[in-house]
Amino acid sequence: MAKKYFGTDGIRGTVNKGNINGDMFFKFGLAAGTYFKNQKKNKQTAIIAKDTRLSGYTLEPALVSGLASAGMHVYTLGPLPTNGLAMLTKSMKANMGIMITASHNPYYDNGLKLFGPDGLKLSDKIEKKIESLIDKKIDYKLSAPKFLGRVKRLENGNEKYVKILKKNFPKNFSLKGSKIVIDCANGAGYKSGPYLLKSLGAKVISLGVKPNGLNINKKCGSTFPKKIQSAVKKYKANIGISLDGDADRIIMCDEKGKIVDGDQIIAALAKRWKNKKMLRGGVIGTSMSNYGLEKFFSENKIKFFRTNVGDRYVKEKMQEKKFNLGGEQSGHIILGKFATTGDGLLVALEILFSLRKGRKASTFLNVFDQVPQVLENITVKDKNIINSLNCKKAINKAKNLIKRQGRMVVRKSGTEPKIRIMGESHNKILLKNCIKLIKKTIK
Repeated sequence: MAKKYFGTDGIRGTVNKGNINGDMFFKFGLAAGTYFKNQKKNKQTAIIAKDTRLSGYTLEPALVSGLASAGMHVYTLGPLPTNGLAMLTKSMKANMGIMITASHNPYYDNGLKLFGPDGLKLSDKIEKKIESLIDKKIDYKLSAPKFLGRVKRLENGNEKYVKILKKNFPKNFSLKGSKIVIDCANGAGYKSGPYLLKSLGAKVISLGVKPNGLNINKKCGSTFPKKIQSAVKKYKANIGISLDGDADRIIMCDEKGKIVDGDQIIAALAKRWKNKKMLRGGVIGTSMSNYGLEKFFSENKIKFFRTNVGDRYVKEKMQEKKFNLGGEQSGHIILGKFATTGDGLLVALEILFSLRKGRKASTFLNVFDQVPQVLENITVKDKNIINSLNCKKAINKAKNLIKRQGRMVVRKSGTEPKIRIMGESHNKILLKNCIKLIKKTIK
């Protein structure tokens, strides 16, 4: 049975429409609190972090109220990267962690990402159990007055997170002499990103660190890498780092100004980890991973498997295969040796550590030749249109046309009202025609 509220990465949508409002967030908190409270009988604690959206001020109190009404004690951390929340959920031995964010979406969207006590995103099975509680009568879940939860604000979440990050590297690891551009997308990493790099001795050019509630991801961050590209050239920096709104994605730029996506970062890390005997098993990608990446792994005898889009599915496949590296072209990269979910700052540190002996980013991060890839996003009223007979026929026809010369992937967005069409081929005219065929049918 399909999930009612949760998508591929939590719950997400436009604020004060559908499920993204105070009333529903109270119900989400009450349901999630009820479920997790019953999993652990002693200390019953939830921790909450958020990005910098204006709507966080209305949604967070409603969520806190729902959790406390279920009898959960709540710690609020304020703006903090998503993996910072995951790490602190585990280190603080909380029952659950909730991130209020819409990731790379514009300011007018918001949502939730839920983590269990192990710091992992919830499985479909647990999400369905929470959904069943959401729709039950409220008084079924309310705690007696004596057993209501308490709420406390913690101001040192970013410091705790940075401390955990730095513990993964040798104490003598230093970035002195490095000039680094970092774009924090006016989002959750605007404090911890520059703080981390400066604490390691780097000279830091900080962009996207003045959030006003409305400018998150606006012409900045990982969805707008031109900003780090121009800054790297202007300041003659060694490397550029671009995060998204909740800092779980990373896109980079080498010292020559070339944009480096998640596939190239994964390839570079896989190659290094294999040489250092750190790579366990192989690498997990998604249906959107470039065919050039797959070919590179084949040539280098590195096992590679694809899974559904979404870092949660990447992590699940990593666990199933017992691999310790996986990720997406968009910059969601999971370093299983260190983390349970995507973390832009952690990946940045691992890349910077790899460059510490004077290696240039342009040589380390450009590992394979990418097959030309085109991505088209079509806004639709109903994403199920791709299941219609006409769309199925068009998609099959396009796949058959390109079969021996490339690849087509057509899917529903898990986070937006869009159909995503991805095609890749060295035959650009054929690729254009195949995408046009599908696009025309959907429209």
